[in-house]
Amino acid sequence: MARSGIQYSDVQQAIDTLLTRGDTPSVQRIREVLGTGSYTTISEHFRQWRIERDNNRDVPPPKGVPEAVASLAGELWKEALEAAQQALHHYREEADRQVEVARREASDADQRAANAEQRESALAEHLRHTETRVEALSRDLAASQSDEAHWRAQSDEARSEAAKSQEAYERIQQQLAEREASHAEQLNRQQAEWETRLAQEEQRHEAAEDRLMGLLDSARQERAQEEAAYQQRLKQADKRNETLAGEVKTLERTLHEQQLEAQAQRQAQTRLEETLETLQKRLEEVTQQREAAEASLARQAQQHETRESAWQEQLWSRMDAMQQQLTNLPASLSHQKEDGSGNQPD
Repeated sequence: MARSGIQYSDVQQAIDTLLTRGDTPSVQRIREVLGTGSYTTISEHFRQWRIERDNNRDVPPPKGVPEAVASLAGELWKEALEAAQQALHHYREEADRQVEVARREASDADQRAANAEQRESALAEHLRHTETRVEALSRDLAASQSDEAHWRAQSDEARSEAAKSQEAYERIQQQLAEREASHAEQLNRQQAEWETRLAQEEQRHEAAEDRLMGLLDSARQERAQEEAAYQQRLKQADKRNETLAGEVKTLERTLHEQQLEAQAQRQAQTRLEETLETLQKRLEEVTQQREAAEASLARQAQQHETRESAWQEQLWSRMDAMQQQLTNLPASLSHQKEDGSGNQPD
């Protein structure tokens, strides 16, 4: 919600001033004219002004203004609006980018502050134990003031403990620095290993995809060859059927002619009957051969369909397995990263 410092009328007056000077209105230019105000407040008033301007586009120009001037003003106004929208879009993108950078920097600063707080807490605990020991030594020294030699020995011991504590503190600082350097180096090394592993996985999956496409092409070629062979066998069977049909017709014509000759030649009746019987047997044989050929073609068609169905099932099974591997790849990489980060030193 806009603050009460800058009013809509102020923004509207600043926009009129910019338009009078021939400048395209923008949040930055409006603020320069006003000399104050937040970008959020000015942006909201500027957005309201554009909404009202869009709602009043269809309002006719004032009477007395020449049509050419009104048309030119409308074109200039349209160009100014487009330029303002582009500037606002660029400003929003830049603002979003700066906000994202600021968020990342704040997150990094919070992490560094948390690490510093942990180190400071550990050092404070160590110093507290040291102060406790110093206080105990002070009490012992106050209780044994009568023995100056003993007091000096206790004082030297306290100084030695303080020196040792200082040395221990410096060693802890050095160890923390070495651990941080080692941790950063290990993170960089693991990051390089993960990137290398990811590149290898992508190469393997590209190779697998190429092999799969090769299998698909080979399967299509085999199917096309089998289909061509099947069509060729069908054509051959049709030709054989046509030949057998021609033979049957020839035999029928021959039988008819022999029947006519039998009417004229009674003496050859027995021989013609034997010939007829022979032709009928041949016709039965031809019919049986034709039926056997049709049955063989039906079996071949059934076998072809069975092989094609098995091939399609095998192909889809391979594609499903490959798709499952591609789906599980991000999860496996994520688990590997989580396992690697869990094994990192503190």
